[in-house]
Amino acid sequence: MIPVSTAAEQLGSASGGQPVRDAAVRAEDPPHPPELSAESLRVAAVQMVSSEVVDHNLVRAGALIAEAASAGAQLVSLPEYFCLLGRRDTDKVERRESAGSGPIQDFLAEAARSHRVWVAGGTLPLRTSDRRKVRNTQFLFDPQGRAVARYDKIHLFGFQKDAERFNEADTIEAGDTPSVADAQSWRVGLSVCYDLRFPELYRALAPADLLLVPSAFTYTTGAAHWELLLRARAVENQCYVVAAAQGGCHSNGRRTFGHSMVVDPWGEVLACRAEGEGIVLASIRRERIRQVRTMLPALAHRRL
Repeated sequence: MIPVSTAAEQLGSASGGQPVRDAAVRAEDPPHPPELSAESLRVAAVQMVSSEVVDHNLVRAGALIAEAASAGAQLVSLPEYFCLLGRRDTDKVERRESAGSGPIQDFLAEAARSHRVWVAGGTLPLRTSDRRKVRNTQFLFDPQGRAVARYDKIHLFGFQKDAERFNEADTIEAGDTPSVADAQSWRVGLSVCYDLRFPELYRALAPADLLLVPSAFTYTTGAAHWELLLRARAVENQCYVVAAAQGGCHSNGRRTFGHSMVVDPWGEVLACRAEGEGIVLASIRRERIRQVRTMLPALAHRRL
């Protein structure tokens, strides 16, 4: 069995209804986001078109977190590389931070604290012993601004088609430990982008209530497989999936697929935004998880 880290271990070591597509579901602006409920949770996937300028990206992320919180979100997920999509793969190495210290982590902590929401910090580059590489890391911050969970991306993307080539292993050191967090009774499984193609990771996180998949899928691979894979992970794990994505044409010449979405345990797409900056909101319900798992107890039928 793959070891799964709890929040403390990881940080210590370093509905039914019709799908709503291409729109962010809005709510009346509350004075403060409500406390998490054991039975329902308002989630937001933030879609960005990040640039090579970290400060600009943080300003945009801050505005989108504020928008999500004003719309009633209690948990907000940012996309992979929300803070930086550089012109060179080595750009992120130059902006690496040590765990627990740095302007990007400070920004995430302050955003969570000031808006009183849980913030999943997409990914940011963390320092390793190899000066040529970073960890591609997702932090989860609680509403007090404390980092309560950390996940270092395990599966590193490699792809080549004609002139389009990616090899994350050139600048990223892979993580080796799955990570789950308890967000006030909601079991949240952490993953990143290319992890989506490896269902055994999500089995190691089971039973999860919610899976986070911050991503920067290429347009080529996203058009072919993005929604298919997200819905499959939701169906086979009978839980919700929140996938915050990069979505558009970036200043470095890349085009990412977007289609940030929230998927329910039956594989229904509750909300989706095709391209461009914005937020995707949905309410997730514990009763829906119970309903699906009772109707089709596939998790209880597992033999391997």
